[in-house]
Amino acid sequence: MLGMNDVTQQQSTRCDACTVRHRAVCGALSQKEIERLNAIARHRTVPQGQAIVGDQDRVLSFANIISGVVKLTKTLCDGRQQIVGLQFASDFIGRPFRDRSAYEATAVNDVHLCIYDRRQFEHLVREFPGFERRLFENTLDELDAARDWMLLLGRKSAEEKVASFILMVSKKMDGVSRQGGDGRPAKFELPITRTEIADFLGLTIETVSRQVSRLKSEKIIALEGLRTVAVLDVPRLEQASSG
Repeated sequence: MLGMNDVTQQQSTRCDACTVRHRAVCGALSQKEIERLNAIARHRTVPQGQAIVGDQDRVLSFANIISGVVKLTKTLCDGRQQIVGLQFASDFIGRPFRDRSAYEATAVNDVHLCIYDRRQFEHLVREFPGFERRLFENTLDELDAARDWMLLLGRKSAEEKVASFILMVSKKMDGVSRQGGDGRPAKFELPITRTEIADFLGLTIETVSRQVSRLKSEKIIALEGLRTVAVLDVPRLEQASSG
């Protein structure tokens, strides 16, 4: 994970000003507990394309994502890499009480992190029962999401896979719900390229492009350039994602 020097060189931040606090793992803490957590928290911005933690690296710290998108990849024994997940604002990077990272985490764009030293963080987890419960719930949520993704990869059609991906990103991207709350289409930029989307979904890039064009022609989504998507019809996108 991020090295100790990376953590100690950063300025501290105030948890009460955090935009994702109530959605993050620290959302279950009392004000007094938040102050204890704030005392060990540091900010860092990781530039686009930079690794946050390597596959099987020793874990030195954990982090909440404040803004930006993180790509999780797994390296196979022959050197090939597979995208196994995306993380967004309020998601938690790292596994407490585990010595090594299970994946490589890379900043897809500039990522703002709130970082905690591993030993200090694990001490607080043991001390605060609500904190431990929230981390456990977070792990179960990720397990449910992984099972849903197994269903997507194993049983869904290409049309359903691409629609599911766009729907997932539209719900996860920071600020999307607010943009679509006033009657305007929710608009966001796809965090990864179409080649990476194809890799993530187990499809070819031609198939991904064809399915995106179909959603556009049916006026379920609109496109601005190659990466910016506006969801015009959420119910129909949900229907397309589930067949």
